[in-house]
Amino acid sequence: MERRSGQRFTLHDTDSIEGVLDRMAAACAALLVGAERPLLVGMLRRGAPLAHAIAARLSARHGIADVEIIELKVQRYADDLALLHPETLLAETPEQAALDLRGRTALVVDDVLYAGHSLWRTVGWLRAKGADCVRVAVLADRGNARLPVHADVVGLHLEVPEGWVVECNVPPYEPELGIDLNHLGPALPTTTAT
Repeated sequence: MERRSGQRFTLHDTDSIEGVLDRMAAACAALLVGAERPLLVGMLRRGAPLAHAIAARLSARHGIADVEIIELKVQRYADDLALLHPETLLAETPEQAALDLRGRTALVVDDVLYAGHSLWRTVGWLRAKGADCVRVAVLADRGNARLPVHADVVGLHLEVPEGWVVECNVPPYEPELGIDLNHLGPALPTTTAT
């Protein structure tokens, strides 16, 4: 992935994010208690491997095994927040088009909740498929959604000004887990004391 850079800061390293995922899995387990055949919906790209990481923790630590995972391609912005699709693109596979989710609980997993367009489109798609209950877990919430959406499980609340991008580094797309903050313009001016 090409990433423009002005200034970049590492906010959270691998160890920190592993702990965040542990806490998220515990919160997700509480949401899924009593759900029959829960479904995790990993939003491509980085939401999908995060969904697998949460599912592994649900099985190993919370006794919720054999959780079905689907990877759903939903796209509006590029990684640098450039608008790609004015109408949020949701590309379902033939298998996903045939899904019947009546009576099921779906947990949507994504890396960053930004404006909310992708999440809004995903929740609508799941409801159209008959999902009885839709919950959302995000690794980072920027706190400025423009649509009436929210995450039920938030790993980290980050208040990030415009012009800055929260970059979630998630294998296999990046070598190690982490969260960086990247300013997309020219390097910010620095000052020195005189």
